[in-house]
Amino acid sequence: MNAALKSGGHLETMLGQGHFVITAELTPPDSADPQDVYDEATLLAPVVDAFNATDGSGAHCHMSSISVCALLTRAGYPTVMQISCRDRNRIAIQGDVLGGAAMGVSNVLCLSGDDVTVGDQPEAKRVFDFDSIQLLRTIRIMRDKGQFLSGRKLTTPPRLFLGAASNPFVPPHDWRPLRLAKKIEAGADFIQSQYCFDVPMLKRFMQQIRDLGLHELVYYLVGVGPLRSEKAAEYMRKKVPGVHIPEEIVARMRKTPSGQQRQEGKRICVEIIEQVREIEGVAGVHIMAYKQQDLVPEIVAEAGLLPRPVRKIRNPSSKSRG
Repeated sequence: MNAALKSGGHLETMLGQGHFVITAELTPPDSADPQDVYDEATLLAPVVDAFNATDGSGAHCHMSSISVCALLTRAGYPTVMQISCRDRNRIAIQGDVLGGAAMGVSNVLCLSGDDVTVGDQPEAKRVFDFDSIQLLRTIRIMRDKGQFLSGRKLTTPPRLFLGAASNPFVPPHDWRPLRLAKKIEAGADFIQSQYCFDVPMLKRFMQQIRDLGLHELVYYLVGVGPLRSEKAAEYMRKKVPGVHIPEEIVARMRKTPSGQQRQEGKRICVEIIEQVREIEGVAGVHIMAYKQQDLVPEIVAEAGLLPRPVRKIRNPSSKSRG
């Protein structure tokens, strides 16, 4: 890894020091009340190293990622701002990059974005001025060359740690490491994977990554999350793009009494974390617990990932804003 810090932020520092990091998805509210953001952050803060604020995930509208990050950085929390290529052109995106960095955002996750047809406003227009690789290159140019894509100079370049997404669990499997290599070449410093429910498949993918030497060039965070029920598992694997859940996981949920399925889903998540920690090249996990955020502290504790390194956090109350 490059020893020079790109952002100097908490997440990058933790990874550089060799800590097994934990990031968590903070679901932006369908609300204009900042306290809704702070309440969820307060719950998760003791057990995670950075909050990842989604950007219209599933092509559904919520409070914007940049706004959530603005609130959280004001309260002293490390954040990962998501940028989706689906919704904005290059002019708006480069402006958001500068705005996010000015507010204290240290990490940006570059995504293509789920297609509008999977959301609740399928008539929305797609933009896709960039794909995720072009987005990575553009922000790297802003950071490293101190200029916009047009060549116009920046007065102060953004200091950012750049992330990209990876999905080892859908075909074509042999192409996935090559796609990852392109994202690293474009500027990715860390990678966040889709949900992992198939550890053997992840192990095969990580072996390919090691064979290519990519594990020495990027920090790889594995996406994990608790299943709420057998019904939720079936829905995710049939309806959520890119999610692969093996039949044995669904069968395990199915044979669990309905009143105990939520706890069984949590146990499966803990077991997966314990297994992926042992895989060479895995630098941490990204926990996605949609509408089950209360389970995240339990998952982290039961996976043996406490205590987390201490960081100073101001009181995250909307009433104390100055």
